[in-house]
Amino acid sequence: MVQRFEVHPENPQPRLLKQAADMLRQGAILAIPTDSSYALACHLDDRAAVERLRRIRQINDKHHLTLLCRDLSELANHARVDNRQYRLLKLATPGAYTFILEASKEVPKRLSHPSRKTIGLRVPEHKTIQELLTQLGEPLIATTLIPPGEVEPLHDADDILAHFPHELDAVIDAGSCPAQPTTVIDLVPMSLGNAPQVLRQGRGPLDALGLNLD
Repeated sequence: MVQRFEVHPENPQPRLLKQAADMLRQGAILAIPTDSSYALACHLDDRAAVERLRRIRQINDKHHLTLLCRDLSELANHARVDNRQYRLLKLATPGAYTFILEASKEVPKRLSHPSRKTIGLRVPEHKTIQELLTQLGEPLIATTLIPPGEVEPLHDADDILAHFPHELDAVIDAGSCPAQPTTVIDLVPMSLGNAPQVLRQGRGPLDALGLNLD
């Protein structure tokens, strides 16, 4: 049976999120709310959990997974970032953006894109996830919670439990999330002196970063 942690959206209970963090350390797959939609998440260093996460979503190793970080201080261990990239990241975080960056050598190869050696990075501003990451003390690996065969992400705990009655270990229910995915921006071209590439326009506004789709 999938465990359900019901937390307050503005003042999430640390006790409950500590329990959720303990489950993640033990290899659990959790559905977690974010500032865009729900995501599937597991422990960064747990190979079996990451493989299980991919099976649930039915995605292969060419699908970018995303590191959920508390803040940019966790960047250096996981991604290569130059000064121009860092300035844009600082402007956009925390927020509803996912950035594609070159993975550092500290990131296991199984987590990065097999040919590009890149990984997604995100610093959410959702209070529940910030508290969960604080309790965990390290980043999570995650992917948007889109059921296999569908195109829209799930944003409500009841819908998640209806779609996945057995596959998950727990759902953190902090109420409904916005029904819109993150804005995805590839920052790798910036290391070559080019402009960043907008891969998907979602909830994060482009004008706030001085970007557009033209």
